[in-house]
Amino acid sequence: MTNLIDVYIQEVIRRLPEKMREDIALELRSTIEDMLPEEYREDDVKRVLEKLGNPVKLANEYSDRPMHLIGPRYFDVYVTLLKMIVPIAAVVALIAMFGEYFIGYRGNEAIINVLLDLIGFGIWRVIDVSIQTFFWFTLVFAIIERVDHKKDNTPLTTNLQKWTPDDLKNITYIPKKKAISKFEVFGSLLWTAIWVTLYLKANQLLGIYEGSNDGLEFVIPALNQEVLLSFWPVVVVVVGLEIALVLYKLIQGQWTKRMAFFNTGLQIFSTIVFFIITLHPSIFNQNFILFMTDLFGIPNQQFKTWLIVTVLVSFIVSAAINIFDGIRKSNIR
Repeated sequence: MTNLIDVYIQEVIRRLPEKMREDIALELRSTIEDMLPEEYREDDVKRVLEKLGNPVKLANEYSDRPMHLIGPRYFDVYVTLLKMIVPIAAVVALIAMFGEYFIGYRGNEAIINVLLDLIGFGIWRVIDVSIQTFFWFTLVFAIIERVDHKKDNTPLTTNLQKWTPDDLKNITYIPKKKAISKFEVFGSLLWTAIWVTLYLKANQLLGIYEGSNDGLEFVIPALNQEVLLSFWPVVVVVVGLEIALVLYKLIQGQWTKRMAFFNTGLQIFSTIVFFIITLHPSIFNQNFILFMTDLFGIPNQQFKTWLIVTVLVSFIVSAAINIFDGIRKSNIR
């Protein structure tokens, strides 16, 4: 019963500006408790929530915001789906752009200059795709709004049905610190795209750069590309698991114990794969090792050992923080 009240309040305040949420939550909880009898049951809670009405409508009354292009009947469905679709479209466009650039790259231009072009073009591509998605999505809902001749302006739920207190049972109460934001999902997909690009083009991205009249020029790769690509089957598995975890986050919207377990397994598996690749005797380009040992004036083996230890320790620390953060968030109540 208490959970119904918590979810109802959550459904109201999540549609309000951040600065209003705490005060409105306290006010709304006090109002609900005043309307309930001393020893109330679930039916009493439902009757009170029925009187208060759809949380979307109540949120609109608190915020007093106008809804003109998309009317109140479809506005909440429109905003909810738009927040979900725009980030996905932007990430897909970004990944496709990275693929187009690096598949078509022929080595005629310094890779650092290509990366600078990618950053600029990537920002524009994300903006362009977001605007187009917003336009067409808005157009579709505007048409739906105008072909629907019902005079009832009561907001619909995401399944296009009239709201009832029973709908709250299908919504999980998500504490703020446990929630997974769209930004986190977007960031995870972007990071996967970046490290896959580095893996596939390591001999053109990672290594020694020298200044020239045309800017920075890539001269010595740090890694042996043939050795890297020999591990592609297991790398594909890691990529697949990362994408599966991102989709799982998108669907769940919060950290769960099952998700934390999945994340822990993925981090351990990724660490093992990274160890195997890094400890391969031919993973580092010999010319890179010679250049760096001459630069620092230390023996080859000493520099190589230092480099491997630094890289592995950094990866272990990053994986451990990721695991700990996932477990911590999954245990929040």
